[in-house]
Amino acid sequence: MRVPRVPVLALCLGLTLVVACTQTSPPAPERTAPPASAKAQPPASPPPAPQPKLTPANAPALMGDTGRSRRIVEAAPGAAAVQRMPSQPTDRETYQEISSNPVRRVAEHPVSTFSADVDTGAYANVRRFLREGRLPPRDAVRIEEMINYFPYAYPGPRDTKVPFAAAVEIAPTPWNPHTLLLRLGIKGYEVQAAQRPAANLVFLIDVSGSMRSPDKLPLLKKALGLLVRQLQPRDRVSIVVYSGASGVALPPTPGDQQAVILAAVNGLRAAGSTAGGQGLQLAYDLARQAFIPQGVNRILLATDGDFNVGITNYRQLMDLVAGQRKTGVGLTTLGFGRGNYNERLMERLADVGNGNYFYIDNLNEAQKVLVDQLAATMLTIAQDVKIQVEFNPVVVAEYRLIGYENRLLKREDFTNDQVDAGEVGAGHTVTALYEIALVGSQGMRLEPLRYAPAAASPASPAARKELAFLKIRYKLPGQQKSLLMQTPIARSQVRRDLAAAPADFRWAAAVAAFGEILRGGVYTGEFSYPQVLALAQGAKGDDPYGYRGEMHSLVRLAQSLDHR
Repeated sequence: MRVPRVPVLALCLGLTLVVACTQTSPPAPERTAPPASAKAQPPASPPPAPQPKLTPANAPALMGDTGRSRRIVEAAPGAAAVQRMPSQPTDRETYQEISSNPVRRVAEHPVSTFSADVDTGAYANVRRFLREGRLPPRDAVRIEEMINYFPYAYPGPRDTKVPFAAAVEIAPTPWNPHTLLLRLGIKGYEVQAAQRPAANLVFLIDVSGSMRSPDKLPLLKKALGLLVRQLQPRDRVSIVVYSGASGVALPPTPGDQQAVILAAVNGLRAAGSTAGGQGLQLAYDLARQAFIPQGVNRILLATDGDFNVGITNYRQLMDLVAGQRKTGVGLTTLGFGRGNYNERLMERLADVGNGNYFYIDNLNEAQKVLVDQLAATMLTIAQDVKIQVEFNPVVVAEYRLIGYENRLLKREDFTNDQVDAGEVGAGHTVTALYEIALVGSQGMRLEPLRYAPAAASPASPAARKELAFLKIRYKLPGQQKSLLMQTPIARSQVRRDLAAAPADFRWAAAVAAFGEILRGGVYTGEFSYPQVLALAQGAKGDDPYGYRGEMHSLVRLAQSLDHR
């Protein structure tokens, strides 16, 4: 009996097309199916056994999957699989959903409270997307991290008894001449390399199979090589690795044994799945074993965040890190790679671990984080830093905090020392921007309420002198009770001309506008990339490391890529 050819041909075509759909990013040259006229030769007797249906669940086993990330498109019943050609590399990166802060009416919400943030990972990640030739996802753009990527020349404290000093500047908003931009700045005291306390560092390194690509483990090894060369004999370094299981690749080793440390780093190889939770627990155990009283005790977690073995529940990981921070061991996260990058996890782990989150997209960024800003990265000078601004309803009608959406705190959290907040490192600067509209100005966005209370009698001249009142709470390292810093923000501080504002002010405004446009431009109106570029070019100022000049090129890239 003659075996029908059509089902065999259909199965062959289906398998060929499914294989073509499973290319990694970036895709390999397209593989095309043979023309329909090409006839498959009938098999010799006996007839072939019935073939199992190809599905996303069994495709790796049927097709000999080697562990690479693949995209499978299941065929409709009775039809061959159809290849889906994505317009850009398909990935499964994870970002926390962010809704931009709304405009607030001062009469209804006079107080704004948030946690300080010195993370900079979002800016480096945005840079990576633009250099790949695509706009970043909206939720990957956290404006406060873009602003805080750049250092600012704020005056520091007079001595180290107070960890930082605060600065205030107010000038017209570049994208809206009817509103004002209020800039709050913090500058921590500087620590020279010779004055840095001894450090007990545990490198927690992901060596799972997902870390094979050049922008992951190979780049990570080069980055750690830069850091190792900054260590002193009094420092201690350990290495914990994790993949399918976790283990100690280097026991606590003095910092001057750089050859030993570098040999351990260079010997790392990527393979297996990702048991990140087990690695975290082992790293904390090792950090406590080598704990240095009065020193820097910190874990540096380097990974793409793709935890898929062991403790994989998001909340369980957060609870593990939050519990361990009470031991005096901080956690800094260094993100690497693309495609499966879990930025949401990396940022949150650093937040609850009393550390900072960075994204390393190239060796220059590793130099910035691990060499040029090493003291700020490692040494915390103030913990649980909270900022609160009370606006004067007599003078300010509306305000909007730019960024910090996932750092907002309740009003009562400000005085609650049990509520965790951000850390400030030695030499760190923190910048926050508010767009404010004065009472009676054309910058007001919100419609008046029908049942709003009747206007009070005209305020006294004294009541109209202040725009707002700034309060900052912080804890000194190792302390449980917070200290308070406060200062009024006077109306007389307003500069009437944006051009008269310091270059640092105008630069921060340009970065904020850039981030707002990347997020959709809801609050920047018709302000465009060329206007951002013009503002940034006029505010470049001193740029010894080229960070500001680099942003100019990123604005141009974004303009070319944005076809809205």
